[in-house]
Amino acid sequence: MSACILESGNARDDAFHVHAGSYLERTARQRIAALLDERSFTEILPPSERHVSPHLPMLGQPVALDDGVVIGEGRLGGAPVLIAAQEPAFMGGSVGEVHGAKIVGLLQRAAEGVANACPAGVLLLLDTGGVRLHEANAGLTAISEIQRAVFDARAAGVPVIVLIGGGNGCYGGLGIVSKCCDYVIVSEEGRLAVSGPEVIEAAHGVEEFDARDRALVWRTMGGKHRYILGDADDIVPDDIAAFRSAAQRRLGHPRPLSLEAVEREHAMLQQRLQRFADCRDATQIWSALGIAEPQRVPLMDIDAFTEIADAAREKGRGENNHA
Repeated sequence: MSACILESGNARDDAFHVHAGSYLERTARQRIAALLDERSFTEILPPSERHVSPHLPMLGQPVALDDGVVIGEGRLGGAPVLIAAQEPAFMGGSVGEVHGAKIVGLLQRAAEGVANACPAGVLLLLDTGGVRLHEANAGLTAISEIQRAVFDARAAGVPVIVLIGGGNGCYGGLGIVSKCCDYVIVSEEGRLAVSGPEVIEAAHGVEEFDARDRALVWRTMGGKHRYILGDADDIVPDDIAAFRSAAQRRLGHPRPLSLEAVEREHAMLQQRLQRFADCRDATQIWSALGIAEPQRVPLMDIDAFTEIADAAREKGRGENNHA
């Protein structure tokens, strides 16, 4: 059976180079064009190279000429960067063999230096439900290779910066990978977790987690909760200019990658588990962190939220990764 061939973009993408407007509503190429300096992006392995999944056609599934991820190099505020953006519309941004290999190659390029000069950072625009089930083993292998490549890039002194603000969230193996990176920038619309809502419900029942309860999903996995806990370093509105500004501030500032840093992270997680073990909802965690009227948090605009969240993070430095 022949499969359809799709591309992760369209001819209108070049019109979205203006650094303004919704991040959530853009395609992968539109996000890159709007995020980076105008016309500075050069794509590596573009659709014309026709690097498609070798597995999907055998299953009668459509393929994308870039396998659902756009990679390349460009400039952000004049600084050289490498960038990868997952296409949310192709199989939910899922990771397969070619998809993963492209991200790995980009990170290896950062670790080895570009023209003998390290970039100021690697930007990973993650928008994914996790590993592509159609090629699960290859996808799982790709996740481990991406994780190793992240550490190689960081060991070379290149900060790896994750941006999360798409409709798929950031789940599965790349949810783990994101926390191995230097910085996570998230919008309120973004979500970050290992298991998605439907997976939790399927495994433990609706009594444990109701995936249809959107308010519960965002309270538990959404950008605000991740920022309060310290799992995200910056929270921004759903605006490409805000993502651009936050990413630019993080360029050239790698975080230490050492045994001591890992041990501090493990200690923080142990403290968090002990402190919040009896909490059944994010609002209870927010209350334990000293946030008055925690039920108002989901309705707050970003500026008002950031003010109270920063105060809570300051009080709870033992419970987050900013200790």
